[in-house]
Amino acid sequence: MEERKNLVNLYCLRFNECDPKKCSALKLNRLGDLEMIKAIKGKYLHAILLNPLSEVELRYKDREKIKRFGLIVLDCSWKKIIKLKHHQHKNARSLPPLISANPVNYGKWEKLNSAEALAAALYITGFKVQAMNLLSKFRWSEEFWKINKKLLEKNKNK
Repeated sequence: MEERKNLVNLYCLRFNECDPKKCSALKLNRLGDLEMIKAIKGKYLHAILLNPLSEVELRYKDREKIKRFGLIVLDCSWKKIIKLKHHQHKNARSLPPLISANPVNYGKWEKLNSAEALAAALYITGFKVQAMNLLSKFRWSEEFWKINKKLLEKNKNK
């Protein structure tokens, strides 16, 4: 098991648009796996920002930056996704096409929740143990890995 000092720092910029009872980011925050932030400034400017509207796809080569500065997920409603255009910066990355396994968007392409997005990003960049541990806190985690295994393996170490 990875020690805390070897874990990637995970952050969330939350827009408070989803049901708090179903919010994977809030659950990860309660469990101490994720830190909520109010803005992307200061030390967070160098972190990799997961933004589904980014034209640059996350790659294994982003690993060092993630290890050093962390990973930020934007937590907002998929119905209001267009506002994410305002959150483009040099470190914004999108994920490759993946299938959601969470109960809210099960089976939908590219509609991952925050936990799925973070776990996928960690997996792709070589932080597999942390990815598996992070998602294990959700009862649908095995389904996520099962339906996305080939897609994740194809993009891992790219």
